Amino acid sequence: MLTETELTVVVMGLGYIGLPTAAVIARTGARVLGVDVTESVVETINSGRVHIEEVDLDGLVSGVVARGTLRASMTIEPADVFVIAVPTPFDDDHAPDIGYVLNAATTIAPVLKPGDTIILESTSPVGTTEQVRDLLAKLRPDIRVPGRAGEQADIAIAYCPERVLPGRILVELIDNDRVIGGITPRCARKALTFYRRFVRGACVTTTARAAEMTKLTENAFRDVNIAFANELSLIADTMGVDVWEVIRLANRHPRVNILQPGPGVGGHCIAVDPWFLVHAAPDQTPLIRTAREVNDGKTDHVIAQVAALVESMPGAPVACLGLAFKANIDDFRESPALKVAQAVAQAFGDRVRIVEPYARTLPAALAQTGATLVDVDTAIETCPIMVVLVDHDVFKSIPLEERADKAVLDTRGIWPDQPRPVISAAARSGSQRQPG
Repeated sequence: MLTETELTVVVMGLGYIGLPTAAVIARTGARVLGVDVTESVVETINSGRVHIEEVDLDGLVSGVVARGTLRASMTIEPADVFVIAVPTPFDDDHAPDIGYVLNAATTIAPVLKPGDTIILESTSPVGTTEQVRDLLAKLRPDIRVPGRAGEQADIAIAYCPERVLPGRILVELIDNDRVIGGITPRCARKALTFYRRFVRGACVTTTARAAEMTKLTENAFRDVNIAFANELSLIADTMGVDVWEVIRLANRHPRVNILQPGPGVGGHCIAVDPWFLVHAAPDQTPLIRTAREVNDGKTDHVIAQVAALVESMPGAPVACLGLAFKANIDDFRESPALKVAQAVAQAFGDRVRIVEPYARTLPAALAQTGATLVDVDTAIETCPIMVVLVDHDVFKSIPLEERADKAVLDTRGIWPDQPRPVISAAARSGSQRQPG
């Protein structure tokens, strides 16, 4: 067995999962090459810096780059283990796109050698790992692939999804349990040996298909539960009831644990992965599909509420607090807050002030509307309307005396002491025409 100092690893994709994963592996003493298609990302990492915001990641990357155990490149090299951590988006019809995964496998194919292990970590539709296997078999007919060569396969192929929380990625990469699915049991065992080098949580082996579906199931479960909370908030708006109070009281029941509503659902997992199940089995997924529609519809409901509030105060500046998909991170992927801010800015232009402490500049589409990026103190001083879209800690710290005279729409429930603004019945039901 290779020792940690002899092991060479390639991580394909240096984004929110790939870079932390590469750095954690490099910390064990393995020689890690991170491969990315973006030149600026490669240059940033090789200088010991990071291009994403994540707790303690900058110090870890700086250290492993300085020790020479992590470097980045746009060019593939031979290695013992290849970890694929590239995006898996969906198209306009919510069909999954595994093009980045297959491109990564195509890039890896020329440098494969007997004894190598290929591990897919990207959230993927069921059967994707087998597609990677089939592609490698086509590109490298000289190498025997698992599932086609019995126990005589030259390489191992497995699937092991990440299941980390932004803001806690470095901790959870090590402490969380991992589900490792192999094309064959031998593949799963070989991948298990690799993960045991840096994972303290339990590592459980299964089939590749079961592991793929496990990841999708986890995020669909959360999406359905969030949809229940968001639907409750719609009902409460219609009835003029404080949904936060209702949930707090309902959760006093020993077997009830309702999640908190918000302006929708975002991020690279929960807002995306359930569609993979719906696409694969449309007739068997009415609940999962409905949950997705409820959560996306909540964003439209919030847009209508904000529009009604802003229109009730002609000319008044409005502060949209937050663009990220969750608190205290700089990740805007599939963010409902960003969608709300974009719609409001398109409707009201330079009346809109954006407060996002994790952004140095506005996304281009927002900047073109005339909206401006301001700090939280400027927003408090200049905006009589405030819309809470993200529960960043800095927003929670604003005391009542600084916002008592504001018209506030709090989609996150961070200010329970704030007087509620009067919003039209049409906006409460989400039935009025959407701005933008």
